[in-house]
Amino acid sequence: MATAELARDLAMALDPVLLMHQAGLTPDPWQRELLSSDAHRKILLCARQVGKSTVVAAKALHVALYQPGSLTLIVTPSERQSRETLAKVVAFYTALGEPVSREYESTLHLTLANGSRILALPGSAQTVRGLSGVALLILDEAGWIPDALYHTVLPMLAVSKGQLVLLSTPAGKRGFLHQEYTEGGPDWQRIMITADQCPRISPEFLAEQRRRMPAGRYAAEYDCEFGELEGAVFGYDDIHAALSGDVVPLWSTPATIEEEDYAPSLW
Repeated sequence: MATAELARDLAMALDPVLLMHQAGLTPDPWQRELLSSDAHRKILLCARQVGKSTVVAAKALHVALYQPGSLTLIVTPSERQSRETLAKVVAFYTALGEPVSREYESTLHLTLANGSRILALPGSAQTVRGLSGVALLILDEAGWIPDALYHTVLPMLAVSKGQLVLLSTPAGKRGFLHQEYTEGGPDWQRIMITADQCPRISPEFLAEQRRRMPAGRYAAEYDCEFGELEGAVFGYDDIHAALSGDVVPLWSTPATIEEEDYAPSLW
């Protein structure tokens, strides 16, 4: 490798932001923030078409190139979305001149000669169960991924201590995305980017969308607001206001029943 190429490679290894520059893209400030961050838990709450899938594709490729033998797992709600996200990874890889040769490539799988793998899988517990040692776990369109799948993939980070990135537009006041963003505590780095903060989306387009879309849908898609679920009889805040941890349960727990040597037919 020539001296100039070696210097470029070393600089890109130390600064993932340079990967986007080398691929011919100028990252937005929030994209630079994401790529430069060493936080292990990140949530990107982003409007449509602001570049969230593009930046995590760059992140995935950087891990694969500079952590030899690593496994990056990209989970999306559907196979079509998985193919699209991996295609963005491959586009970066090609734009960089394929700095590490590929050993295998399909629409859902890229393996490099350094032993790194990037798998893009549709959101099903059956498709992802059994994988382990994940260096980077990306849940794209996380608002539409079932809670059960989220709980299935989290143990993949137990030993590897890998990074977890959730990215999505809001999908209502429900599910793990809403819970982690609003109640997840300081473990998470949270980045929100609304449509009016994206230089590639014009005010004229947003004004048109605001006229055409229901207010709640616009607020979710472009203003990143967690709204009430469509068709819900009771609002999220009303339901939580009706809950109390001070009320004594009507039924004893199974453990208490065993201690009292009393076993009703319920158990």
